[in-house]
Amino acid sequence: MPLNIPILLTWLRIILIPLLIAVYYLPEAWVQGIGRDLAATLIFVVAAITDWLDGYLARRWQQTSAFGAFLDPVADKLMVAAALIVLVQIGRLDGILATIIIGREITISALREWMARIGAHKSVAVSMIGKIKTTAQMIAIPMLLYYAPLSGVDVFQVGTWLIYVAAVLTLWSMGYYMRMAWPYLIEEDRNR
Repeated sequence: MPLNIPILLTWLRIILIPLLIAVYYLPEAWVQGIGRDLAATLIFVVAAITDWLDGYLARRWQQTSAFGAFLDPVADKLMVAAALIVLVQIGRLDGILATIIIGREITISALREWMARIGAHKSVAVSMIGKIKTTAQMIAIPMLLYYAPLSGVDVFQVGTWLIYVAAVLTLWSMGYYMRMAWPYLIEEDRNR
């Protein structure tokens, strides 16, 4: 396993997951002054920044690796899934939306793994729809965690609209990836 700053940033994102969850289970006195919602929001935002930064540094410093390419999306999906489950637990997100988003991530990860095994991983490379979905999701989650109005803006309402947009794009992008993989699935079935 290579050890460099981009991979350490990815590991930091994984380490932040239990911290994000713990914020809502620790005694209130531990987050006194900052509050649970702001603490969770800051943790998620730091994790999101490390997501961007680790990829940027890996490319810039030419420190890309197979392990980093594997670990980075795993860390992303774990962080998003943990945040969504926390939001369901504290009553700020409907479980159906969380299930749609998490279920899609699991499905597409499995599809990409299978496509890589048959040598067709480029057929399910990240699409623009997937990038827009991720952007909506990564803006919505901290807004839903923060919850309180900010400078007259109902942050929770904006976050709610964005998570619905992310859920629709989640289904749309899953359909896109499945359509790209369909010829390979048919071919695999014929070869049995």
